[in-house]
Amino acid sequence: MRREKIAKPDAQWRVGLTSEQYHVTREKGTERAFTGEYCNTKAKGTYACVCCHQSLYRSDAKFDSGTGWPSFFEPIDDGAVTTEEDHSLGMVRTEALCSSCGAHLGHVFDDGPAPTGQRHCINSLSLKLVESE
Repeated sequence: MRREKIAKPDAQWRVGLTSEQYHVTREKGTERAFTGEYCNTKAKGTYACVCCHQSLYRSDAKFDSGTGWPSFFEPIDDGAVTTEEDHSLGMVRTEALCSSCGAHLGHVFDDGPAPTGQRHCINSLSLKLVESE
């Protein structure tokens, strides 16, 4: 699915985000393991991008990876999350980004459960849970 691209100057992103959210999403930071709001959340709903509110992950794709970050085995659809190679910290990883606004979400690893074998290891600070009834 094709998404509308959202671009804003840094000053506009800062207005709607906490300093911690800005650091993670716009400066590619990482929250400390086991500290995020959604690490142990079991609530049903959709996880959206904290920056642009695009739907990213369903709660039924969330699993306990034991890593200290919310983990999902797949995005909500093929167009929600984009990936690119990340060479930071002296290693090569796959970075997960919101396809609409480019917010840093976390990283994707190939050690997840069926059916995809993927683990989208996502910062809680990049997400906003929209609970369903």
